[in-house]
Amino acid sequence: MEQIPLYRRLASHYREAIEAGTLAHGDRFPSVRALMNRHEVSLSTALQLCRQLESDGWLEARPRSGNFVRRPRRLNARPVAEPATDLLPDPAQYVGIHARVSEFIARGRQARIKVNFSSARSAPELYPGEALKNAATRALRQHPALLVSPSSNNGNATFRNVLAKRAMANGMVLGPEDILITQGCIEALNLALRAVTQPGDIVAVESPTFYGLLQVLEALGLRALEIPTSPQTGISIEALELAVQGSEKIKAMVVVPHLQNPLGCIMPDSHKARLVEFCRTQAIPLIEDDTYSALTNDDAPLRALKAWDRDGNVIHCASLHKILAPGLRLGWMNAGRWQSRVEMLKYVQSRNNEELAQLAAADFMASSAFDRHLRRLRHCLKHQRARTAEMIVAHFPEGTRLTDPDGGLALWIALPDGLSSRRLFDAALEEGIYIAPGSMFSNSQRFDSYIRLNCGTPITADIESALQRLGNLCRQAS
Repeated sequence: MEQIPLYRRLASHYREAIEAGTLAHGDRFPSVRALMNRHEVSLSTALQLCRQLESDGWLEARPRSGNFVRRPRRLNARPVAEPATDLLPDPAQYVGIHARVSEFIARGRQARIKVNFSSARSAPELYPGEALKNAATRALRQHPALLVSPSSNNGNATFRNVLAKRAMANGMVLGPEDILITQGCIEALNLALRAVTQPGDIVAVESPTFYGLLQVLEALGLRALEIPTSPQTGISIEALELAVQGSEKIKAMVVVPHLQNPLGCIMPDSHKARLVEFCRTQAIPLIEDDTYSALTNDDAPLRALKAWDRDGNVIHCASLHKILAPGLRLGWMNAGRWQSRVEMLKYVQSRNNEELAQLAAADFMASSAFDRHLRRLRHCLKHQRARTAEMIVAHFPEGTRLTDPDGGLALWIALPDGLSSRRLFDAALEEGIYIAPGSMFSNSQRFDSYIRLNCGTPITADIESALQRLGNLCRQAS
């Protein structure tokens, strides 16, 4: 993997100095010439350093005066509150989430949408479309019978080999034969749950959690037990310890340890190790959804829960949908001690994936171009989240809270004074603005005053106008 560019390393150094208070708000930032002399860098590197800090909101350029330190306004926003961990919802209430979510989705599809904040994906121009097209062309040239030949069992061997090598950076030691290719992460989660549960079983999930998972659980006849989850550190193990004392056994658990959807939290390594050990001792299969970990602000890879797995109790599910190309619908999984069962369930459910997309992805991911793409994507998303957060602070009513995630595609926002996200959804949709209300992410009513906003699209005048209008709608409703 390629080394981080010098200007970005220097930008991180100065950002840390600003965050620590060494460089205070309003201080004059070193001139370009001073930066060149101090760090023995070229004019180009010094200029790139300043532009990086300015685009991230840490510098303000003043005409004929130079650069001055500023702190992004989003840092003044109050964070989302921590959850109570002593009360757990009854899994018996888990009825009807699919109908509720389907209503929101259907209404969005029927409306004339001008700005879509409801999804959790990047704009098409942020993905390497041209490079993937060229990779697919090379694959067809090298394998002219590819489209008329049966596809490989469990996935293309070249692609699985690339994934196994990439997984090493996340602390996982897997052979290509340990990997099963799926139709995105959602199929992997379906297979994992089918492998370890029966209809009527209780599955522990984060609260709030991705509405697609709640739909899957209901479709499989499973009951969700929502475990309070911190916007900072992830699922509460203390609440989980309380939950296992209930009269009904938890048969499986699903978590998103990195950039959890919708909170954006990242579990500390100590938390991950403790969770893996807890599930092992309680004989609870632990299903890991690793959809977002490559989108952290830091280029350093995060260790998967699977890295602490010693007896095959962790089922690792991953996806390239958010980080490489939504149109490929590529995911993969390692099911630990349930690997053989999952492979057969996959064969029964959907047979093997077609191989053209796998070969194109393998070609691109085996090269340094993939690392460059991820760095660009992370940089763009960081800037877009920061600008979105600044506009929320500027335009939403006092009392609005929001997360400040270290990566990812979205912001989780607590509306002031218990304002209903359902009412805001209705009012915004009438004006062509599509949002994801908090009630989609839980079967309880605890998150009705929250919304999730996508930050995956580069900021435009239309997006700025839509955020200002959302803020005005909040003010009118409060």
